[in-house]
Amino acid sequence: MLRYWLEKVWVQNTVLAVLGIVSLYYWGWVFDFGYDFQWPILYTVNETYQVNFGIEILKGLWLTVKITLISSLIGISLGTALGLARLSDFKPLNWTATCIVEFFRNTPLLVILFFFYFAFPQALPEAGRELLFETQFEFWTATFAVGIYTSAFMAEVIRAGLQSIPKGLLEAAYSSGLTYMQVLRKIILPLAFREIIPPLGSEFLNNMKNTSLAMIVGVADLTWQAQQVEALTFKGFEATTAASVLYLSFSLVIAFVINGVNGRIRSATNGEKSLPVMFIDLLLIPVTCLNKLLFNPAGRFLRQRRRKKMQAGVQVHTSQLILKKLYAVLVLISKGAFLAILAGLLFSLAKGLYNFDWGVIFKELPTMLVWQFPNATGDDLFMGLGGFSLSFIIAIVAIVASFFIGLIVGLGRSSENRIFRIPSLLYIELIRGNPLIIVIYWVYFLIPVLFDSFINTVWSASIALTLFTAAYLAEIVRGGIQNIPPGQVEAAYSSGLSYWQTMRKVILPQALKQMIPPIVGLFIAIFKDTSLVTVLGVMELTSVTKALDNRLMIASMELWTTAAVLYFVPCLLMSKYAKHLEMKLSPEQINLKM
Repeated sequence: MLRYWLEKVWVQNTVLAVLGIVSLYYWGWVFDFGYDFQWPILYTVNETYQVNFGIEILKGLWLTVKITLISSLIGISLGTALGLARLSDFKPLNWTATCIVEFFRNTPLLVILFFFYFAFPQALPEAGRELLFETQFEFWTATFAVGIYTSAFMAEVIRAGLQSIPKGLLEAAYSSGLTYMQVLRKIILPLAFREIIPPLGSEFLNNMKNTSLAMIVGVADLTWQAQQVEALTFKGFEATTAASVLYLSFSLVIAFVINGVNGRIRSATNGEKSLPVMFIDLLLIPVTCLNKLLFNPAGRFLRQRRRKKMQAGVQVHTSQLILKKLYAVLVLISKGAFLAILAGLLFSLAKGLYNFDWGVIFKELPTMLVWQFPNATGDDLFMGLGGFSLSFIIAIVAIVASFFIGLIVGLGRSSENRIFRIPSLLYIELIRGNPLIIVIYWVYFLIPVLFDSFINTVWSASIALTLFTAAYLAEIVRGGIQNIPPGQVEAAYSSGLSYWQTMRKVILPQALKQMIPPIVGLFIAIFKDTSLVTVLGVMELTSVTKALDNRLMIASMELWTTAAVLYFVPCLLMSKYAKHLEMKLSPEQINLKM
C-alpha cells in the first residue's frame, strides 16, 4: 500500500516539500545552536574596518575568474601539445610527454604550487630572482601551477579523443596527399574535440575549483577573501557560505557554457536547439559575421584561382614535391633541435641532483615519513604520527567511510522516486560544485555551530574528505548501475525478487566489478587531496615539509622534491594498477599511433 502511494509524483513532491519545511523549522527555531547569525556583514559597511566585506568577496571572485581563464588557456594549449606528443612515433618526444603527464597527474597541486613558490626561485640566478619578484609573483605562480597541472589531465582526455578517430579515416586522408599538419588541422582536431567536449568540460570545472589553492600563496582570490572575513569578524559560517554560493554559481555558469558548446556541435546533426545552444549562437554572431566578411571572399578567390589553373592544365606536382621535401627537412631539423634541448635539460637535471644536499634529505626523511612518532609531546593524536603515514591513513579512512555513504547516495541518485533522487542530487551537486578546501572549511566551521565544541583537526579533515569523496563515489556507483543492461533488472523483477534483493544479488555484484578501476583512481585523487588539510594545521606530509622548509630556510629544492617523490611513487603505482584493471575489463581497446 505504501509503495503504491510513493510511486505517485504528487505524493513525492508533497513529501519533499514537507521535509524541506520541517528542516527549516527545526534548523531555525527548535534547535538552539548558540550561534548568532549575522548575515548583514556580507552587504553592509563594517563599522570597525570601514569596508564592505561583500564587495571584497566579489573582488576575490573576479580574481578567481581571471586565474580560471588564464590557467584554462594554458591547460588546453599545453594539454593539446602533450596529447599529440604522446601519440607521436618519435620516441624521445613520446617519452618526454609521458613523463611530464605522469609526473603532474600523480603529484598534488599544492606540492607543485609550493615547489614553484619556494624552490624554483632558488634555482635562478640573482638577477633572475629579482626580475621574477618584480612581477605579480604570487598571481602568476598560482596561475601557471594550476594551468600546468590541468594540462596533464587535459592531455589524457585529448589523447583519448584522438584515439577514438577511426584509423581508416587517417589512412584515407594521408593517401589523398594531405600532409600531417593538414590532416591534424582539418580532420583530427575537429573530430577529436567534438567527442571530448563533455570530459573537457569536467576538466574546466576542476580547473576552476583548483584555483582556490591560490590563497595558500597569498593571492586574494575568493577563498582568501572569505577567510579574511572570518579572521576579522569571527563569522566563518557566513563567509564560507557566501564563498560556497559563489563557487557553485560559477560552476553552473561553466557547465551552462560547456553544455551550449556541446549542444551546438550536436545540433548540426539532430537539429535541436536548447537554451545553452541559443546563448552560444548569440555570442558567436559577431564571429560569424566577421568570418563571412573577411574569409569567404578570400576563399572564393582561391577556389576560382585553383579552378582556372586546373582548366589551364597547370601542373603543380613539382611544387608539391618541393614543399614535401622542405617539410621533411624542417621535421628533421625540429627533431634535432628537440634532442639538443632535451639533452641540455637532462644535463641540467643531473647536475642539479648531483648538487643536492643529500645529507639534509636523508636526515629529514624519517621526519617526513612519520613526523614525531613515537616520541609525541603533549596530547598529540596517534602518538605524534604524521607526515606521509598520516596522509595515507587519512586517505584510507576517507575512501572506506565514503564507500558506504557513496553507495547509498548513488542508489538514491539512480532511483526514479524523487524522494530519494532529489536529496541525493542536491548533495552531489553541492559538494561537487565547490572546491575541497571550501568543504574542509564548511566542516571545520559547521561542527562548532552544531555541537558547540571543536574536534581534533585530524577528524575534521577526515570528515571533510569523506563527505567530498562520497559525492564522487556516488557518481561512480550510478554509472556502474546504469551500465548494467535493463533486461537483467526486468528479469530479476519477473522472477519475484524485490528491489533490494535485485540490487544486492544481481546489479551491485556486476556493477562493483566495473567500479573497481575508477575507485582506485578516486583513491589516488584523495591521497593527493590530503595535502589540502594543511590549511587546518594537520601535520601530514605537505605540512611537515613546509615546517621543515621554514626551519631550515636553505633546502627548499631538496625538501619539496622529496615530498613530490613521496607523493608521486605511490600514486604512479596505483594509477598503473588502475590502468591494468581497466585494460583487463576492456581488452578490446587498441592504441592508435599517428
